[in-house]
Amino acid sequence: MKLFIVAALLAVAVAAPSGYNKDSKYGGIAITSQHDVRNLDGSSKWGYSGSDYTTREESQVQKKMQGVAYDSYGKATYDDVYGNTNAGSSYWVSPEGEKFTLTWTADENGFRPKGDHLPVAPVHVYELPVAPVHEYELPVAPALPYRRTGAGSYNTYNTY
Repeated sequence: MKLFIVAALLAVAVAAPSGYNKDSKYGGIAITSQHDVRNLDGSSKWGYSGSDYTTREESQVQKKMQGVAYDSYGKATYDDVYGNTNAGSSYWVSPEGEKFTLTWTADENGFRPKGDHLPVAPVHVYELPVAPVHEYELPVAPALPYRRTGAGSYNTYNTY
């Protein structure tokens, strides 16, 4: 009975379609060259190119940077830490025949891709608002004749 089950499973496996389809649109693409170098200092460089003119290259270097390091108790200290910096490029041709080139850098300043096909935010020059300047003439009270009266006023009286 076990032999029958194994034979049935083997027949199903042989009859199942494989993942390779020779009529596939990309079935004829092959890797034409590749390289991969890993160094003892943690740096590496690798790349490949395909028969459809697709290429990709990437390099990585370990770099000492300032950052947060955690000790075995979870205490955070600002100290020298090691991190990876990556740089690379890719080239490919779309099915419509459009050529694309993408280069990137990733380091302590973040991931920065560059390519003519990438969208770019519009640049807008802002003008800071300025408070309006009004030239006012302050009203002046009309000049009235002044005469001091009351206690302490200087009045001359004829007392003769």
